[in-house]
Amino acid sequence: MVGGGFAGLTAAITAAEAGARVTLYESHHTLGGRARTAEGPYRTNEGPHALYNGGPHWTWLKQRGLIGDLAPIPPIEGTRLRLHHHGRLRRTPPFAMLKLLRRSPEQAPVDVDFATWAGAQVGEEGARAAAHYSAVALFHHDPGSLSARFVHTRLRRATKFPPEAHYPVGGWGALIDRMAGMAWNLGVRMETLTRIDDIGEFAARGPVVVATSLDAARHLLGDDTLRWESGRTTLVDVAVRTRRGDLFALSDLDGTGWIERFTTQDRTLAPAGEQLIQAQIPIGPGESKADGVARAERLLDLGFRDWRERVTWRRAAVANGRTGALDRPGTTWRDRPAVDRGDGVYLAGDQVAAPGLLSEVSFNSAMEAVTLALTGKGGLAGAGGPDDGTPWVDLKSA
Repeated sequence: MVGGGFAGLTAAITAAEAGARVTLYESHHTLGGRARTAEGPYRTNEGPHALYNGGPHWTWLKQRGLIGDLAPIPPIEGTRLRLHHHGRLRRTPPFAMLKLLRRSPEQAPVDVDFATWAGAQVGEEGARAAAHYSAVALFHHDPGSLSARFVHTRLRRATKFPPEAHYPVGGWGALIDRMAGMAWNLGVRMETLTRIDDIGEFAARGPVVVATSLDAARHLLGDDTLRWESGRTTLVDVAVRTRRGDLFALSDLDGTGWIERFTTQDRTLAPAGEQLIQAQIPIGPGESKADGVARAERLLDLGFRDWRERVTWRRAAVANGRTGALDRPGTTWRDRPAVDRGDGVYLAGDQVAAPGLLSEVSFNSAMEAVTLALTGKGGLAGAGGPDDGTPWVDLKSA
């Protein structure tokens, strides 16, 4: 296994459970990849660290006792979600957006962009608001330009009630630690601070699962076809002194952006008396980190009164190509780079040909990679699963 993130650890555990001898190589000094949680008093994650209970990885993790404690959102805090629409904050979404949510994913076409399809259903304004809200699960500056079915499926899951999203206490890092512990107990050999530049010698000894970013896999395998569109997002983390009345979350329906106070549900992420807030602002090809930070600050001004005077710590970064696969009109997950690369080499990750939402793609591709590596059978891309991005995986081999 090359790469010790969520996909790599999933693949390592699954292979070891099947009796394979597994060695996992990670170039960083800690495991986790994009699922790392920062060390120190402010335990930030690279984007939301939620697990969706509608996906197959939820069942897999739960069966192995890996989910751990979950941080529920207090009911009173759940009422503190606001939507920025027409320049003001509101509690309820536009009626046109609610009307659109009643459409089933199967009604949304694959080969038409979301803005065109949704506009024909509820009008241009409602379509725009729905597209912008979906950015919470897409991290893209223009969700309306993507495949209608791709966007609508994620919009429905992001707005489902009761919510599918659940938060592991301590962030993704706590979950990764439990997965690493299980891998170790199963006999997986793990080598950190080990960068692999050539997999030829490994492939000669047995199957290799490359569970890295698609960019890293492209360079490692020397295969320029390993490309797929992803998003660019400015992440602004801010710690502020606690003040009663702060919002839980704020969604920008006039643009694309989401702000969430993660200490609402998990007080372990910041010191006592402080709140940890993250703004996730998708940025376009011509925009910079500074552009995203400026938009984040404008939203913070709207939803978190006096936040500038209460700041105790802050950080900003750009997640470039780290936000999972995005499907343009006419494409589905089946069109992404295949898991099986030939000669005993397999891909896993969030931009690979596997269905699901966010981390579910990593999980499904990891399961497929191990199935193929151990049996030479399977093939999600050739199976009769859905094209709409819904969670689906054949777990028989697990």
